[in-house]
Amino acid sequence: MKKTYINNIIFTCILLMMLSSCKKALDINPVDTIEQKNALNTSKDVEGALVGAYSDLGSRNFFGGRPFLMADFLANTDAVEWFGTYEELTQAINKSLLKTNVFVDNVWASGYTAINDANNVIAAIDKVDAAKKSRVEGEAKFIRGAAYFELVRLFGRDYNDGSPTTNLGVPIVLTPTNLISEANYVSRATVTAVYNQAIADLTDAETKLPATNGFFATKSAAAAMLARLYLQMGNYSAAANAANRVITSGNYHLTSNYLDAFPKMPESGKPAKPGDNTTEDVFAMQVTTLTGFNGFNEFYGSSTFGGRGDAVISQDWIDATYSTDDDRINAFYDDDDIFTAKFGNQFGNVPVIRLAEMYLIRAESNVRLAPAAPIGGVTPLQDLATVRSRAGLTTITATLADILNERKLEFAFEGFSLHDAKRTQTNIGNIPWNSTKLVFPIPQREIDANTKLTQNAGY
Repeated sequence: MKKTYINNIIFTCILLMMLSSCKKALDINPVDTIEQKNALNTSKDVEGALVGAYSDLGSRNFFGGRPFLMADFLANTDAVEWFGTYEELTQAINKSLLKTNVFVDNVWASGYTAINDANNVIAAIDKVDAAKKSRVEGEAKFIRGAAYFELVRLFGRDYNDGSPTTNLGVPIVLTPTNLISEANYVSRATVTAVYNQAIADLTDAETKLPATNGFFATKSAAAAMLARLYLQMGNYSAAANAANRVITSGNYHLTSNYLDAFPKMPESGKPAKPGDNTTEDVFAMQVTTLTGFNGFNEFYGSSTFGGRGDAVISQDWIDATYSTDDDRINAFYDDDDIFTAKFGNQFGNVPVIRLAEMYLIRAESNVRLAPAAPIGGVTPLQDLATVRSRAGLTTITATLADILNERKLEFAFEGFSLHDAKRTQTNIGNIPWNSTKLVFPIPQREIDANTKLTQNAGY
């Protein structure tokens, strides 16, 4: 009897322990979600969120390539022969975007995701260790400023098209969005207001960022984005000075050969591998086999090198555009059809800003301004010669037409052509440079969700 009693006590204790364990297990909070107030409590948390912001900025739907490619398609007349089955990109080629275009939707969503990521970092900046605080804030503001500039020049009329003080750009949101409700619906700000916000962010970023920062944003990356922005505005003095700061930093130099400025193509039959930034990359999006792929390669690359092979380059256009002694004529390869070799690596980094752009911005700005002494102390002829000599060409004159043509040669298929056409008021075929067909529609999905948004003209 005594033995049975003891056994019953042991059994009861074990049962109580099991019930207690079950109760504790049931009381565990879910770990797949974290409340906002608990998400960014330490410097490490905020720094991790910043890495996430870079990841979203570099999405294939944003700085990973697709918006640049779509801009190229809108500007295309005879350079790209499209054989793809994506209706959304066919619309871009035909200059007939619909307000339900999924690719356009994704550009908007990815841009604002990166902006919200940056807002979260900025809102929690006091949690960052003092030694890192300035840099982290600078990087977040670089991301936000760059994203706003990209969005406003795609979804708004160009700065020189009518009045930027009344033309509508995109909504400006400077605080984290945690819950969507009518209380935080935001109207579209004017083009001027969005440009001013981008300038404020990028200027503060340039002040706070270090001169070197690995492959993350640097002081020169912010200055370079400002140079591009000011050029689009037609503020040539500010553009030249910003470009000059990048050039004179001494942290970048042109690659010896033109194609070396781009991710190296893999040998035929061998897998593509990520590569480092080049000496010419002022800022590039990092691509790895784990994080995604080069969005340019997706359509500009042949199937042999990981692309779909949908965007073929016209041999007639190449022959009519490049002289035979221009090394850039070799930036194309034949894989049954002709493709650009700039994006022949599926996992190669996406160059966003190259040093060559800074030379040509400074040259163009100095030509337009014609100051008594050129900004930077270097003549437009010298800057133009720097870029052309790398391509194996001599330079005799540096007129505005010379420099604009050089941009066409140097930056072909990198997403420049649409924005250059708009700022120089150059028609695209028989389509006027300021046609509503060349402006992205505000996604209908966003208008349905936010009653304060209004649609662009023509849609």
